[in-house]
Amino acid sequence: MNDQEPRQTPDWVEDVKAEVSGMAKEGINHPSTGPVLTGAAIGAVAGWILPVVSLPIGLLAGAGFALYQRIKK
Repeated sequence: MNDQEPRQTPDWVEDVKAEVSGMAKEGINHPSTGPVLTGAAIGAVAGWILPVVSLPIGLLAGAGFALYQRIKK
């Protein structure tokens, strides 16, 4: 496995737990909060524009994608 591929081991769940709990404790001061909120906003706008995707689904998808991008690095 090279450094560019996402991890294929189950410890990514622990990484997500640690990242989300860190964001919950530190709030906006956590380094992941800004990118995840930006991803959520982009997803919400996409959900608002696209007729198939609703606003909450777009928001969750955008936040999830941004969090995944932060975790896999």
